[in-house]
Amino acid sequence: MIITNVTLVLENELVNGSLEVTDGQIQQISTTGSRLPGAFDGEGGWLLPGMVELHTDNLDKFFTPRPRVDWPAHSAMSSHDALMVASGITTVLDAVALGDVRDGGDRLENLEKMINAVQHSQQRGLNRAEHRLHLRCELPHHTTLPLFESLMHREGVSLVSLMDHSPGQRQFANRTKYREYYQGKYQLSGEEMDRYEEEQLALARQWSQPNRSAIAAACREQGIPLASHDDATHHHVQESHGLGSVIAEFPTTLEAARASRLHGMNVLMGAPNIVRGGSHSGNIAAHQLATAGLLDILSSDYYPASLLDAAFQVARDQANAFSLPDAVRLVTRNPARALNLHDRGLIAEGKRGDLVLAHPADDHVRVHHVWRQGIRVF
Repeated sequence: MIITNVTLVLENELVNGSLEVTDGQIQQISTTGSRLPGAFDGEGGWLLPGMVELHTDNLDKFFTPRPRVDWPAHSAMSSHDALMVASGITTVLDAVALGDVRDGGDRLENLEKMINAVQHSQQRGLNRAEHRLHLRCELPHHTTLPLFESLMHREGVSLVSLMDHSPGQRQFANRTKYREYYQGKYQLSGEEMDRYEEEQLALARQWSQPNRSAIAAACREQGIPLASHDDATHHHVQESHGLGSVIAEFPTTLEAARASRLHGMNVLMGAPNIVRGGSHSGNIAAHQLATAGLLDILSSDYYPASLLDAAFQVARDQANAFSLPDAVRLVTRNPARALNLHDRGLIAEGKRGDLVLAHPADDHVRVHHVWRQGIRVF
């Protein structure tokens, strides 16, 4: 399979030319066009590596498209997979929440159903993207550790994150922000919110630290990459590093991002944060970390199409030093390396033929075609 007449976004440079993929791997890169009649004409677009997504909650919305609506697993998984590929994502870690979640109980009720759908569709070759699992462990709950222990050996588990969304912790160090967020989300009265807040504080005191230590120890023993979540202070980061975290998901302050980099952790921020110009929770803006040289990985989080838009937006931002190859590494090479997936994330000879052809469209970039291991999937 040959793609010609494209601007190849390589690891450190842009090159006009063509490439050849054989048996799923990139075999040759050329700085000239191909005249072979079977070559695919990219019409001058950018050819990027397939993007690698480490933390998306997108699967939830297809299994429960409305409150109390339970959607068939095969249809939900197929629709989710199609959106991932259409967004240029060829490797995706589907995040599933373990522990107490209040969203009508849907995540807990759907947990086994979602995991089975990811695994079965991947095993049967039904997916266009490659799907793996990210276990999001909500620490302040008695169910979290037993659930984790029952799932940690499942095929495809590639990342575990430790999160504590209780009042006064990390993302919600500001208790007022905590009340505003959850009272609005769950439509609670003031009295109901008071009770909910006290319940969460009591759970955190009992379960957060024991669960954090036990899950981190199991990840170290099993060699599963570990991520912190919403660290806000240097102390948080020191704790996360001591537990073995290799990724700092969504640090909420400049202090935490600097400390994460100091301790050798990859700083991951949300692509929607870039696209929207800031955090919806009032925390540090991702573009500020890019300007400070403290941004390593972008994740689409809750909006898959944000990943490509954010990479190009980072490259266009004159306030930082990111070239287009630098920005594209945020969504390709860097997340792949964080998971030790060294066979993808770059356009280079011997790497997987996971590729995205994109063209400018008004003020954003539009995905035209996607290949996974040399086979066109979009």
